[in-house]
Amino acid sequence: MKWLALGLLLINGALWFYGDSFVPKRVAVVSERQALPRVADLRTVSPANQEAQVPELPVSSEAALGQVETVVEPREPVSQRYCVRLGWFENADAAREAYLSLGSPGGAYEIREEERELTPLHWVIVPPQPTDRALALFRDLQRRGIDSYLVRRGENKNAISLGLFESRRAAETVLEEKKRQNLNAILANFPRNQISYALVFEDELMPDSGAVEAAELDYADNFDLVEIRRCEGVATASENP
Repeated sequence: MKWLALGLLLINGALWFYGDSFVPKRVAVVSERQALPRVADLRTVSPANQEAQVPELPVSSEAALGQVETVVEPREPVSQRYCVRLGWFENADAAREAYLSLGSPGGAYEIREEERELTPLHWVIVPPQPTDRALALFRDLQRRGIDSYLVRRGENKNAISLGLFESRRAAETVLEEKKRQNLNAILANFPRNQISYALVFEDELMPDSGAVEAAELDYADNFDLVEIRRCEGVATASENP
């Protein structure tokens, strides 16, 4: 019994001296105050390549995104129909030949017969008088060799014509001469109308390009009447060459 107590005492002593070698080392825990990272500082790393950094892309502002540049394509100029009227011609055949000489523009044309009023002539006459007196004076003038003729109809019936003149100065000169011959002559206007022909056709011209003005100048060298205007309607009567 004495030996048993001694053995237990020896075992307790051994455990007291060598007990720390059988216990695992304690882990020292150091508590430090650390600040958590901000959300803005976090970066998402691709699992495939954790070391690669993703470059930041430029962000467009809302104003830039709302602006769209508009490109306007230039429009091709468009020709328009112009009605051309040229004159004057003594007959329809002359108008037709003129159209052919122009190269038959427009593909169709029209020839119009028009009565136009011309500039009145200056007329030296002896005013109307009774028939017997007019006949007697007319015979006397013919006997004296004075160029004259007796008007037999119209509002100037029984007047005696002494000459028609385009120039007023020429008419006044003749008038003074007849007065020196003791003739009761006066100066009057002689109205006149003439049947003429005009050529009308359509042509394609480019507006605002000078084409209309150039055509007017070109036609003015050969025709007394030149009219070029935009067509309002299609001619009802036309001819094909």
